[in-house]
Amino acid sequence: CVVSVSGPPGLSAGPWSCSGVIMRRAPALVLCQGAVFAPLLRNGPAAWAQPRALPPCALLPDLRLMVLHQGLNAPTAADGGRQHEARLLALVPCSTFERALAQAFGQAERWRFGGEAVGDKQQALHWFAWLRVPGLDAPDGGWTVWASAGCLRKGEGLLACGSPFGDLCPDLFLNTLSRGVVSNVAGEENALVLTDARCLPGTEGGGAFLLSPAGPCLVAIIVAAFCWKGAEWVGLTLLCSLTAILRSSADILDEAGIMVPPVPGRVVAVGAGGGQDPLGWVVLVECGATWGSGVLLAPRLLLTCQHVVEASFPLSVRLAPCPGRATTIFKGRVVFTTEESSPFDVAVVQLEESIPGFLPPCLADTFLPGKRVVSVVGFGALGRACGPSVTAGVLSAVVAVAGHPVMLQTTCAVHSGSSGGPLISSRSGHLLGIVASNTRDTSAGSTYPHLNFCIPITVLQPAVACYHHTGDPSAFAVLNQAGKEVWAVWRLQRQPRPPSKL
Repeated sequence: CVVSVSGPPGLSAGPWSCSGVIMRRAPALVLCQGAVFAPLLRNGPAAWAQPRALPPCALLPDLRLMVLHQGLNAPTAADGGRQHEARLLALVPCSTFERALAQAFGQAERWRFGGEAVGDKQQALHWFAWLRVPGLDAPDGGWTVWASAGCLRKGEGLLACGSPFGDLCPDLFLNTLSRGVVSNVAGEENALVLTDARCLPGTEGGGAFLLSPAGPCLVAIIVAAFCWKGAEWVGLTLLCSLTAILRSSADILDEAGIMVPPVPGRVVAVGAGGGQDPLGWVVLVECGATWGSGVLLAPRLLLTCQHVVEASFPLSVRLAPCPGRATTIFKGRVVFTTEESSPFDVAVVQLEESIPGFLPPCLADTFLPGKRVVSVVGFGALGRACGPSVTAGVLSAVVAVAGHPVMLQTTCAVHSGSSGGPLISSRSGHLLGIVASNTRDTSAGSTYPHLNFCIPITVLQPAVACYHHTGDPSAFAVLNQAGKEVWAVWRLQRQPRPPSKL
């Protein structure tokens, strides 16, 4: 649904709107993001600093709240749905989500969040609004089917539902769907969730659903439609766990005579489980002040990008925690890096100790453009704070020279820190390549995370096999001998000042 709020007579701006979720039908309750009420607080932004819920009297008087909803039996959205009067029960802060925000998004990294409801009101990110909507009451209506975000796993599919641009053109935009995956999680029981599902301004307050065999289950609420890290557009959507919101709201709802249902049991997602976990292949590579991702090919061997490592600094490798394994740090040494004259940005690292129980990835030998890619897995976005992030997309192009692939292009979101991480096929689970770069417009200072480039594993596999057999790092020297045609393909990444602006 869409929530809109109009100010009292004489207030020049407005109305303001965002998406919402119908949580219950008897009595009817709608939940939405609280930032939409920011312009209407009696005490201004200072009200967001207190830890207690805000009652309706915290807002300016004579407000008009409306909820736009399309019935389940409506054949299309052409009529734009029906409007219902609503009243505010309370604005409620979610302290669990607030703590997760502080844990995951360090101030030094200059994270910013945006969207129609959020705007620059980031102090309101952890606030949510409960609305009573009598016009939506249904005698036999219960709570919307929901599940705990604590059951979410990175890489699992999500379906986001919201209305882009709020109450603008609902006949076109009401309840628009977008698919993505769980990119990262943070906080108690995954109170904070990042997804690569594409959401637009106005979808704040909409829902994110886990697809289960029994049907979709609501697991989180959209908080911000997009975010930046410094000057880098991250292109991910910020969600808050519904469980965390309900626990924070229990007392307020109890005062209204509404009991919050118990947390449901674990929900198994469609397609979840089975196969080897690619999070076991990816590592955080730290070398002096430089850091990035790497992909393990053997118990003591990993590949990363040349620009991630510096020969003059000691190198450490951090394994992501996974079932049965805590976070572990290994020492390593760089045994080979490509030269500046090479089009390929590759470094080979040998670990001082073997990783116990490591199962190497299967390597791909063919690439089919247009096929869905499970993910890029790497330490971009929240990687250093919360472990590797996962983003999904398609293999959008395979660039070949003399019939041999030399570059893979994908639509997976790639961020600073993802370099050297694995690109994995969702169909086979095979390793397709390693991430080399995303795209940056140097004239505008903008990044395009959904346009990125990877080195095919078929370029690297012969040298890796030879090194396994001989132990001689010179096996990788072939990567420095690529011809001009290959250089022409990779020129935009490796040239310090390319003729193109990209």
